[in-house]
Amino acid sequence: MSADPVRNALKRGTTLGIIWAVILVLCGIAALALPVVAGISAAIFLAILILISGVIHLTTAPVAGGFGGYLWRTLVGIVYIVGGIWIFMHPVLGLVSFTLVLGWMFLFEGILYLLSYFQARRTGGAGWLLVDGIVTLVLALLILVHWPSSSAWAIATIVGVNLLISGFTRLMALSAVRAALNATD
Repeated sequence: MSADPVRNALKRGTTLGIIWAVILVLCGIAALALPVVAGISAAIFLAILILISGVIHLTTAPVAGGFGGYLWRTLVGIVYIVGGIWIFMHPVLGLVSFTLVLGWMFLFEGILYLLSYFQARRTGGAGWLLVDGIVTLVLALLILVHWPSSSAWAIATIVGVNLLISGFTRLMALSAVRAALNATD
């Protein structure tokens, strides 16, 4: 009898988790179906996060411990706020900039994974470093060779695929939990 409240709580929890997983899948599909809208939305979201970070820097500057810390946090806060406002007012240019930075990050990351593979090639599982390095380099080249036109699809595709995979993974895991709960009824 004492297991009933626990079982009911688990079922409620899995129901909410399954709803969240379906929302993630739908958002992933939307991002892939409307890449420009999703990319611009991502740029606006990042602009808001940058603005919030700037406000936090400014509000914590007085307790930075000394004039140097105060000045540094104040200047960083101002730069973040100005940058966030600029990206918010020019989300397409922000998206183009983010895409270029992402392409270069993937290029360097892919090179580092390949170097890591050659250092660790005799250890178990090192082949995954090689696979990761190659895939990351291919993504980098796809983004950089086609930049700035890749800005229309790159961010949204990466976010969309991530949302789809996260949603499906959660959905499958929670469905297995739900099946196990139902099997013990």
